[in-house]
Amino acid sequence: MRVQCSIEESLYRPEAVRWRKRMKLLEPIGEAVVILPCSMKKPYSTSRSHQIFRKVTRRIQEVILTSPFAICPREMENTYPISSYDVSTTGRWSWEEKKVTGEVLSEYVKDRDVIAHVTGGYREVCEEYLDECKFTCINGKPTSKESMENLKENIRGYKRIPARIKLFNGLKSIAKYQFGEKGANIIPEDFKIKGRYNKIILDKDNNHLHTLMMDRGLYVPTLHGGRLLADLKIKWVEIDFKLDSNTLFAPGVVDADPNIIPGDEVIITRKEELVGVGKAILNGEEMIKAEYGVAVKVRHRTK
Repeated sequence: MRVQCSIEESLYRPEAVRWRKRMKLLEPIGEAVVILPCSMKKPYSTSRSHQIFRKVTRRIQEVILTSPFAICPREMENTYPISSYDVSTTGRWSWEEKKVTGEVLSEYVKDRDVIAHVTGGYREVCEEYLDECKFTCINGKPTSKESMENLKENIRGYKRIPARIKLFNGLKSIAKYQFGEKGANIIPEDFKIKGRYNKIILDKDNNHLHTLMMDRGLYVPTLHGGRLLADLKIKWVEIDFKLDSNTLFAPGVVDADPNIIPGDEVIITRKEELVGVGKAILNGEEMIKAEYGVAVKVRHRTK
């Protein structure tokens, strides 16, 4: 589903506000951050400009500036809604856009070195909200040969982030975004990954924990992954009866995590023991109060 963000009021769409709030849970890795402009095409890395950028920026932490979502660390670019929004890319930013974006950007980069490969309104955000950064665009043309050589030269001074570490951080970032700060713990350090499109996350014993669905960039847990969420007490729905169907109705819910919103992946517990995983249809409060209707579509349940 496309998210239309054609006017300044889009800054306060629930999707945009929620995205910016969750970006505060993430942090870059490595010694420096390179800031890049957004593109019309999504995910960004499929655009011509970002394919040019990535030839020299793969070794470093990348973050894309965009309104109304403020920032998108590269590892988050396949995640909904940042993967599916439409917005004008004129390069002109209003005062409100610069303020909202600048505050999120400043909190994200903190004290790391910053290389800003941006022009126009993107550059104004960096100049106004970052204490210090190195600008690398020449003559206002980010993809020109001269600009790219300048970017490459400035990146060269920093240590390359190992691919495994970058991948691990990316998987944890998605988990934090989806499940909150404790969500990073659902990705074990000794994880394995397979799959050409959707990514299957395994533990060291080859137990299937989660599937990273690339159409939305979010995890779908299995029962093995659900046990990790249960240990962390994240996105839980408590019932007091034997779960023997693939539909959990609201009258059967005893209690629920108040942070659940419709569409969330949730776990179902009985006496705090995992009995199923599925997709929330109602939010946590509605599940408790509703007298009829489906609360959770159950995907997997224990036998």
